Amino acid sequence: MAGHSQFKNIMHRKGKQDSVRSKMFSKLAREITVAAKAGLPDPTMNARLRLAIQNAKAQSMPKDNIERAIKKAAGAEGENYDEVRYEGYGPGGVAVIVEALTDNRNRTASNVRSLFTKAGGALGETGSVSFSFDRVGEITYKASVGDADKVMEAAIEAGAEDVESSEDGHTIYCGFEDTNEVAKALEAVLGEAETVKSVWKPQNTIPVDEEKAQSLMKLIDNLEDDDDVQNVYSNFEVSDEVMAKLSA
Repeated sequence: MAGHSQFKNIMHRKGKQDSVRSKMFSKLAREITVAAKAGLPDPTMNARLRLAIQNAKAQSMPKDNIERAIKKAAGAEGENYDEVRYEGYGPGGVAVIVEALTDNRNRTASNVRSLFTKAGGALGETGSVSFSFDRVGEITYKASVGDADKVMEAAIEAGAEDVESSEDGHTIYCGFEDTNEVAKALEAVLGEAETVKSVWKPQNTIPVDEEKAQSLMKLIDNLEDDDDVQNVYSNFEVSDEVMAKLSA
C-alpha cells in the first residue's frame, strides 16, 4: 500500500481523528460549498455535491452543518475559493501532491512552501511530480460488506480497474471519468460506499526507512493541519516492520 493509506491508518489508530474532528468538518463543509457553487445546489443534479455530502455523512458530519454549507454557496457573502494544486518533493526524494481550496492563494502558497522547506523538501512547478501519478476514482467500503472475492466480483461487474482488500476494508479504483457510474453500480450490490472521491494514485512507490518515514509523516501531518489544504498524496512505501514501530 502507498504511504498515504498507511499513514492514515496509523493516525486513526493513535486516535488523532477525534482531536481534529472540527477541522475535518470545516474542510468537508468547504468542499460542499465549492461543489454547490460550481453547479446546482441540488445533490440529485450535481454529482460533485452528491459525493461531497456522502463523504461528509461517512464522517458523521451533522445534517445541520451540511445544510448550512449548501446555503452558504447561495449567499452573496460566501467566500470564493480557488482550487489549487501544489507539487513537490519531500525527504528522500518522495513525490508529494497537495490539493487546496483557498480564498488567499498567496497565504496558502507561502504556508505550503514553508512546510516543505522545514521538512528538507522543496516545492516544484505544477506538473513536476503529478506525471508519476494517475488521476483515478477511489471508492472505499468497510470490511463488513463481504470478503475479497465478493467485492472483486462486484468491482469487475461495475467496470472498476483495481481492488485492494485487507482487514481494514476494501478500496476500489476506477477511471476518473467513470467514478459516478462505477459507484452507482457498486451501491446496487454492496450498498452505500464509505467514501467516493477522486485521488492521485502513484504509479510506483518508493521504499523509505524509519527515519525518512517519520519525517514524511510529520510533513503530511503538518500539511493536513493547514486549514486551506484538503488532500495530500504521496508515493512512499513503508515496510511492515517499520510500520509496526511507528504504530507503537
